Amino acid sequence: MSFASPHLWILVAFAAAAFQTLRFMLQKVLVTATLSPTGATFARFFYSAPLVSLLLVVYLQVTGQMLPSLDARFWAYALSGGLAQVVATVCVVSLFKLRNFAVGVTLMKTEVILSVVVGLVLLREGVSWAAFGAIGLGLVGVLMLSTPPDVTGWGGRAIWNRGIGLGLASGVLFAVSAVCYRGASLELASTDPVLRAGVTLAAVTGSQMIGMALWLAWCDAAQIGAVWGARRVAGWLGMLSMAGSFCWFLAFTLQTAAYVKAVGQVELVMSLLASVFFFKERSSLRELGGMAVLCLSILMLVLFL
Repeated sequence: MSFASPHLWILVAFAAAAFQTLRFMLQKVLVTATLSPTGATFARFFYSAPLVSLLLVVYLQVTGQMLPSLDARFWAYALSGGLAQVVATVCVVSLFKLRNFAVGVTLMKTEVILSVVVGLVLLREGVSWAAFGAIGLGLVGVLMLSTPPDVTGWGGRAIWNRGIGLGLASGVLFAVSAVCYRGASLELASTDPVLRAGVTLAAVTGSQMIGMALWLAWCDAAQIGAVWGARRVAGWLGMLSMAGSFCWFLAFTLQTAAYVKAVGQVELVMSLLASVFFFKERSSLRELGGMAVLCLSILMLVLFL
């Protein structure tokens, strides 16, 4: 299938979801056993950014292309998206300490609903009224998922708690990052989607690595050493992060963020399988119901987009 194929982005989005599921599994292991949420987030950039830059240089040499001009609008989109992704990743890794893996990923996946709104605001990529109905149904699923395991009923504590706050925050921020990454890619003067995705990814991951290193050196320097000490696992985290991020960026280059994130919801099924078979976790009937409602809203959204 060539890059001219209108359906390539679907396969790329599926691959991105698979790599991201594996990456979050490793981050859950690291944050549970070794690193803080911030350290586990830094690990993915520390071990992936150099690889991304190296592969971009090799690709430019092999194809004989020049690095496209990176103007102010490109950097505004790239840096805004990078910052949003860092904070979102810290939120979702923190969420893994409060809720099981499948529920954590599902709450994070409100990004597919929110990316429609963010895309409309930032890039003027709108949706129909029917799609907004699907968004409302998705919010019902989020409320069903918001209840901590030790709370019953539908009171204030059941709906508004730290877990739902972290989940929704990660969803909003991941939606912002996705739309910003598409905006950055569209600013590059190139017809090669691989080059546009690679340049955007290299710029973003490089800035994320430098920014987080400076932050940790200032407020939690011990985590830098811990990230290096966990390199046997964290190195694989970097590889998976690089592969998953490139697939997301390539998909964003080929298609609008809302479409890509909608297809990427296959990660919900993958995360549920990982939660049951790898982490040996159990989801409550209410949590399973919330996942089902949210998945239904996502399917509706795919049909309406």
